[in-house]
Amino acid sequence: MPKYETKDIRNVVFVGHNASGKTTLADALLFKGKAAPRLGSVDEGTSVFDFEPEERERKVSIDLAVASVNVQGREINLLDAPGYPDFIGEAICGLHAAETAVLCVHAVDGIRVNTRKMWELAAGLGVARIIAVNKMDSENVKFAELVGALRETFGRECVPVFLPVGSGGSLKGVVNLLAQPEAAPAEYKDLAQEAREKLMESDDALLEKYLEGQTVTPAELARALPRAIAQGRIVPIVCTSAKKDVGVAEFLEFLAQFAPSPLEAPSKKGIDPAKKAEAVHAPDGPLSGQVFKSIADPFVQRLSYVRVYSGTLPGDQPLYNQRVGKAGRIGGMFKPFGKEQRPCASAVAGDIVCVTKVEELNTCDTVCDPAHPIQYPPFVFPASMVSLAVEPKTKQDLARMSESLQKMADSDPTFKFSRDASTGELVITGRSKLHIEIILARLKRKFDVQVNTKAPKLALKETVLQAAEGHHKHKKQTGGHGQYGEVYLRLRPAERGAGFRFVDAVTQGRIPQQFMPAVEKGIRKTLEKGVLAGYPVVDVEVEVYDGSYHEVDSGPASFELAGSKAFKDAFMKARPVLLEPIVNIEVTVPSRFMGDITGDLNSRRGRIQGMDTQGNLQVVRAQIPLMEIMDYETQLRSVTGGEGSYSIDPSHYDVLPQRIAESVIAKAQKVEEEED
Repeated sequence: MPKYETKDIRNVVFVGHNASGKTTLADALLFKGKAAPRLGSVDEGTSVFDFEPEERERKVSIDLAVASVNVQGREINLLDAPGYPDFIGEAICGLHAAETAVLCVHAVDGIRVNTRKMWELAAGLGVARIIAVNKMDSENVKFAELVGALRETFGRECVPVFLPVGSGGSLKGVVNLLAQPEAAPAEYKDLAQEAREKLMESDDALLEKYLEGQTVTPAELARALPRAIAQGRIVPIVCTSAKKDVGVAEFLEFLAQFAPSPLEAPSKKGIDPAKKAEAVHAPDGPLSGQVFKSIADPFVQRLSYVRVYSGTLPGDQPLYNQRVGKAGRIGGMFKPFGKEQRPCASAVAGDIVCVTKVEELNTCDTVCDPAHPIQYPPFVFPASMVSLAVEPKTKQDLARMSESLQKMADSDPTFKFSRDASTGELVITGRSKLHIEIILARLKRKFDVQVNTKAPKLALKETVLQAAEGHHKHKKQTGGHGQYGEVYLRLRPAERGAGFRFVDAVTQGRIPQQFMPAVEKGIRKTLEKGVLAGYPVVDVEVEVYDGSYHEVDSGPASFELAGSKAFKDAFMKARPVLLEPIVNIEVTVPSRFMGDITGDLNSRRGRIQGMDTQGNLQVVRAQIPLMEIMDYETQLRSVTGGEGSYSIDPSHYDVLPQRIAESVIAKAQKVEEEED
């Protein structure tokens, strides 16, 4: 059994924008708490949290990593999440596993796009928040102004509890207003007084005592503050310099003393699968937990990170997976410490552990006591937008590719792959080009699978704009039985999205009934292959109204061919066009980029549908051809310096402009000629 209880656990996830110093601060906390023998460094590749080869090479966090430090008898599980929006899925998983989110803010750069995004996600999940203004040793730090900006952006609940002594290169330390309010530097006296008053408002009894002129002791404040933080009535602001070791020890003590324990946070709500009703398991109730991260590895097979919500998770008993309805034997149970796995026998409610080799245990899966089932809701991830078509480089790669891609998708819920029914290509989809680069690098490193990539084909379609008639007589004599079949048909456009409708209007036995399925088959094959440029034909109605046959030479094959050729004849007379997919796009950018963004969307044949304001951010909604935004992730990042984001969802198909269609058709004809 662990040497600590649920009340002693603190689960803290570090989130925020990239380059705000999250990983460096988390490493510093481990070292200061004597959990790590040396101070880990991102730059030197020795960080406890950034241990994957891709992270060390690029010097950025890519994966959610976990390590723990025990301070004052409190077991603090530190979860370090990536700051790049490309890897937001990892941050979302971390937020689901923690009671407290430390929102790291660069002391000079201040509030950026992902700072806001992480705040919104944490607030939406009911996670307590602490703001850590990091890199206080930077030049040109204006702490009071930044605090003002934080309060204006995120609310008056944001209250500084640490104040810096000095700044930039002369930064000497911090003053903890909870313990020494009288020691506030003179330049921050007004800020300190305002903060003190706001802290008193966090508890009715404290406020009453304060207003009556009585002294509120640090001990009284300490008792009230964890609940106020858990409920979001207070969002403490601390200041640190992880590299200069300023405020690190004080922050570690603050987390141990004031960060909410699992007992002080809202209970995790699930569903009783039998009763289809809301269910909540108390911490001392039957076992329940949820997998918030899983890793497919060729050496340890499957590694699953479990947050225990109730009961005790033993390492020597099968683990019941509510999703699949069966239990799997645990290969081993560990407390994670970066890449190191430290064996443990069991885990209490509130704790985080890893289990190995439990097959079919994926991210978001609920584990529980089968006698007391509960199902926790799956996490919600933003849609991924950037796609590439992939092909195996060798036959050996082909044999392993699908299975390896599936393991990568099991490890990363924001990575998808599928076979495009329209083009036949295997398409992988991620959050960005960087995200996909990392996926492919790991595919090669972990599973020895290499692929060639290219831009995916557009799922264009073909249709007609007016009615026309078509005819074909297939007649061939080869000695003995010949081939004969004649078909007359009418082709009409149907409503967009209606698909294909076949009408048999033949009378007087002009085409025997046993041959009509062959006629329809020939037409359907042509629909699949296309006529103009090899894309499927959609939204048409075909009425076969006449034809002729030969008693001896007619057969299904003849009428299949006649039906196909008659359809092509009508199709080319009926104003054939190509259809392109149109998507709804929503672009979120700082207001200063609005002109650039709307101008760019218009240049890409986009149609602006509306605009909204979110603080100092603008949201532009438009409809735009998918063809025009295949490279939009790169363009948006370039225009906004990484401060913009976008999402798309399918809308409809519309006619491709003639000048573009002619180019597409010409390319298709050239490919066909080369293949012939």
